[in-house]
Amino acid sequence: MTPEEMKGALEAIIYAADEPATLEQIARALGVEKAEARAGLDLLVAAYSTDDHGIEVRKVAGGWKMYTKAQHHDAVRRFIKSIAPPLRLTMPALETLAVIAYKQPATVPEINEIRGVNVGGVIKTLLEKHLITTAGRKAVIGRPILYRTSKQFLMRFGLSDLDELPSLKEFEALAQAALGSDEGVAPAEPDGVEEPSAAEATDVAGGESPVAEATAEAPPDTVAVTTSAVATSDATVEAKEEQSRAASAGGPSEGQA
Repeated sequence: MTPEEMKGALEAIIYAADEPATLEQIARALGVEKAEARAGLDLLVAAYSTDDHGIEVRKVAGGWKMYTKAQHHDAVRRFIKSIAPPLRLTMPALETLAVIAYKQPATVPEINEIRGVNVGGVIKTLLEKHLITTAGRKAVIGRPILYRTSKQFLMRFGLSDLDELPSLKEFEALAQAALGSDEGVAPAEPDGVEEPSAAEATDVAGGESPVAEATAEAPPDTVAVTTSAVATSDATVEAKEEQSRAASAGGPSEGQA
């Protein structure tokens, strides 16, 4: 297979793939070694990096996928808005997603403890949007379900893996960029009231990263409070877990001794 044939085949595979195509999948499809496939991918990425292309080939979530370039996001966003109304993500949903992203895997009681409200409805919404997924059950009394972010989460936020998550302090700015303007913010439900899942979603415009493609702005104070709670709640959660482990073992917890 010539370099040009390799480039054309790689371009077709990545374009046709619904999810990021991994190096192993690409090498197997082309019948070549991984090193040869990776060299071809590097050439394809370089070819699309020039200014005369409106899209780029980017490595995300462990594979390669095509994305619109940042300089064309405004045009793409206007086009998407012209053919379909924007979808929205409420602040409670964003805050709950932030808690899961930085505490994962986390249970509903742990998330409730951090946010101070019942997040059952929001968890259902995030599951329906495939931004989170289950990760087994925690080995404590009641065996609550654990939740973690999904591969779709990495794709939406343009992350290669969880190591690329910004710091908690940086998350406030990321949330504002991901949401955009007040026009797209879905109205938040009163505390403790489950949100209707049909009214919530991320604004996804033709394969763009949500940092540049969504259309609603997050009030910074709210997100700052949430990220602060994530950073400071470990001691409380760990203490409750210790009590649960002690109770299940038949012995007193430290506070009962």
